[in-house]
Amino acid sequence: MSGLPGFDADFRTRLRDLLKWRRDVRHFRRDPLSDETLHRLLQLACLSPSVGLSQPWRFVIVGSLTRRSAIRACFEACNAEALSNQEGERASLYARLKLAGLDDAPCQVAVFADRSTTQGHGLGRLTMPEMIEYSAVLAVHTLWLAARAEGIGVGWLSILDPLRVAEILDVSPEWTFIGYLCLGYPVDEHQTPILEQEGWEARRPLSEVVVYR
Repeated sequence: MSGLPGFDADFRTRLRDLLKWRRDVRHFRRDPLSDETLHRLLQLACLSPSVGLSQPWRFVIVGSLTRRSAIRACFEACNAEALSNQEGERASLYARLKLAGLDDAPCQVAVFADRSTTQGHGLGRLTMPEMIEYSAVLAVHTLWLAARAEGIGVGWLSILDPLRVAEILDVSPEWTFIGYLCLGYPVDEHQTPILEQEGWEARRPLSEVVVYR
């Protein structure tokens, strides 16, 4: 095909390295992330595929200290409830895990999916309206990889009350909360996910997740 970039074996190896080194970062340096850098990452995120080319992702850059403090309080309440649902050694391990990254991450972005968008004219959404949310999730993953390629870490915070987050950030009621992202430069670099390092869970082999019919 004319104009198709050449993705050679070296590129594929580096892409695999990028996927392996994409980590859910919770320990950030406080070095600032420039507006230009964030803008570039968000532009790359917008190259993600979306149902019907609806592009339903909505990024809320949270700079207000008051709103950040309210998000922190929301996390603490939800995290306490989550901890109360754990038992025995699992509860002790959960309590040791650093699950936020809110205190140090220089950049915080809330991601929503806009179900009210008319972009895409509803294509592909009749039987699966949740494709709008799936499209926004793809944008998060694209942003994550783009950030990792620049040595920037991303932490996806999900231990939050979606309705409370929407209230704090004063967004449209038509928007569905997808996740709260902390972005910044990692304190440490690890290929192994922190949850695997801490013994919370391990990756499953391919044989356990593929079914043939």
